[in-house]
Order: sequence, then C-alpha cells, then structure tokens
Amino acid sequence: MQVKYLHTMVRVLDLEKSIAFFRLLGLEETRRTESEKGRFPLVFMAPPGQPECPVELTYNWDGDEGLPSDSRHFGHLAYAVEDIYGMCAKLQEAGVTINRPPRDGHMAFVRSPDNISIELLQMGDSLPPAEPWSSMPNTGHW
Repeated sequence: MQVKYLHTMVRVLDLEKSIAFFRLLGLEETRRTESEKGRFPLVFMAPPGQPECPVELTYNWDGDEGLPSDSRHFGHLAYAVEDIYGMCAKLQEAGVTINRPPRDGHMAFVRSPDNISIELLQMGDSLPPAEPWSSMPNTGHW
C-alpha cells in the first residue's frame, strides 16, 4: 500500500502575519483556496522548487476558540537552510526571537506568530562556532 505525504496543517490567528513569517523563512505561496461555506482560506506555502512539501496555513474567519495557547501538540516544522547564521540574523532583524540560537553552527529554533515551533538546520556540515550565537542563551520555550 502506497502512502504519499501531502502537507502539514497549522491554524493561524493572523493570516497575513503568518504568511510574512513563512516568507522570511524563504517559503512561497504555492496555492490558495477559499471556502465561503466553511468560512476559511487555506494558504499553502513551500520552499522554492519543493511544492510537494507545503505547510498549510488555515485561518478561520470567525475566530478559532479551540486554538491551543502553545501549539506544540504536533512537535515542530523543520527546514534546512544554506546559512543558519544568516537566516537567524535575518529573522532577528525582523523582530523574531531566536529561542534556541545556533550555538553549534547546526541547529536553531524559532516560533511563528502563532507560537509554532520551527527548527532550522544547517545544510551539510555544521558551520564553525561564531558570535553572537556561540554565547547567546536560550530564550523561552522552543
């Protein structure tokens, strides 16, 4: 029996803010559907050239009372990046907290505007330790 990965769905409270965050990570909107009857849009975002592995952002027009305050019930999303230090600097400059800095030149964690944990992994070998990341403490939960 064959199984095919389709997507990971996350609920968001502010669609535009969430889209902007995932664009900071380098993802692009690959498709969007609107359900007037269900009263929600679905926005699919994926890394360039990888439309087969999207994250689906679901925003309920009438609010979402059931959204957990700490969206860790599913774990985290993970993305490989070409330059973990450059990506963390870009996110930090945009006001994103680096919850687990890439002290090892290999792994970092940040949170989306909806508190979704995002793991960033250096492609290939770890980068040599570098400041300010080497001495930066963890912040909050990741």
